[in-house]
Amino acid sequence: MIQAVTEDRAGVREWTGLAVLAMPCLLVSMDAHVLNLAIPRLTVDLRPTTAELLWIVDSYAFLVAGCLMTAGALGDRLGRRRVLLVGAAGFGCASLLAAFATSPAMLIAARVLLGVAGATLMPSTLSLIRVMFRDARQRRTAFGVWTASFSLGGLIAPVVAGLLLERFWWGSVFLVAVPPMAVLLAVGPRLLPEFRAPGAARIDAASAALSIAGVLSVVYGVKRAAQGGVDLKAGLPIAAGLLLIAVFVRRQRREDPWIDLTMFRRRAFSVPLAANALCFFVLYGTSFFFAQYLQLVLGLSALQAGLWSIPGTLGYLLGSALAPFAANRLRPVWMLSLSLAVTAVGFGLLTQLDARSGLPLLVTGAIVFSIGLAPVYVLATEMTVASVPAERSGAASGILETCTELGGAFGIAFLGSLGGAVYRDAMNTAGPPALGDELTGAAGDAFTLAFRTVEVVGAGAIAMAAVATALLLRRR
Repeated sequence: MIQAVTEDRAGVREWTGLAVLAMPCLLVSMDAHVLNLAIPRLTVDLRPTTAELLWIVDSYAFLVAGCLMTAGALGDRLGRRRVLLVGAAGFGCASLLAAFATSPAMLIAARVLLGVAGATLMPSTLSLIRVMFRDARQRRTAFGVWTASFSLGGLIAPVVAGLLLERFWWGSVFLVAVPPMAVLLAVGPRLLPEFRAPGAARIDAASAALSIAGVLSVVYGVKRAAQGGVDLKAGLPIAAGLLLIAVFVRRQRREDPWIDLTMFRRRAFSVPLAANALCFFVLYGTSFFFAQYLQLVLGLSALQAGLWSIPGTLGYLLGSALAPFAANRLRPVWMLSLSLAVTAVGFGLLTQLDARSGLPLLVTGAIVFSIGLAPVYVLATEMTVASVPAERSGAASGILETCTELGGAFGIAFLGSLGGAVYRDAMNTAGPPALGDELTGAAGDAFTLAFRTVEVVGAGAIAMAAVATALLLRRR
């Protein structure tokens, strides 16, 4: 018995391998941030049109969201380490292409390739952690490290990008990814185990195409709706995407499915999955208003607004570190519900904002909801991936990350539209102002009311999720 327990516990090789797995996650997170600082110089050099600039910014996120499920399923069939290393090589090559792009079209192509390669990294790292760490306590700690790496990437990205842009050309921000990917390719085959589903079936190209096209269409339509409202140009892609996803789901009901839909029948899989997607729904909707409130209502500069977002990131890092220790002392189900409750309290604090002195409350709320969100993500990841057989963990990881991306996209669209409607109604009620200062005051009050309304909806939804999670998973 003692021997079996010892064999289940990870050793130095596994923990060193975890450090290697954290590198691509950190870089994927950084890549989503560094471009924003490089845009002004990039625009002067390449002179993209407005449409081209939007594709330069958005194509990466689109492709990541669209390819996650396919990448996870491919890992199950071809081998998780193999897919990870191929993705790392592709990410490094695409980073080089982006760094030395000489035209907008070349940079868009590089960003598309980065998105495809980035989508292979997250499910592969998650499913490898599932295999490497068989002890539940150690696995939660490993997932905490994995989660923290994303937050750390977002924290250091502005600093690294700023230092590089002071000394080099705009493309230098993409070169940051090359050395770590080279290290992963060098040491990964020695430190990381290979695992593939026993008796894996052939690759189903039709299912892969349906899932990618369906998710891409929905994400594109939702983002279009968030930018310009719900119109035909937003509605058609969403409808087409949902139709493709429906065809994909129907195809998965055959004998040898690409994605095993029976996973959704397990509460231990579907309930944490839904709770996590809801949290990112509220988080992305809140983030949509957060920076605007700091700049448009409180009058801070872009740099000041960025600095005041750091405490929330540090709160997320703290939550990622505390989550495994807390979950090892409480039942994971109760810890998940408690974390959802803390998250709801943090968003609830934002319902008390005013238009003149809301900075302390805003930062406090961000710290609290970030401390709550990190354990939700850690525990939802651990519960969903561990609730399915090891041979399905790649597909489960892809589904988890896809639902996270879709939750965020719908959060921006729905909560952004809700806030916009409240803002317009408040401005109409206030009537035409007589002086410019009164316009600023009325607009600030209206925007703050919209922000508070969004947080009432978000905090209420997460509070209900905390109760529902405790009830639905109480026997697990």
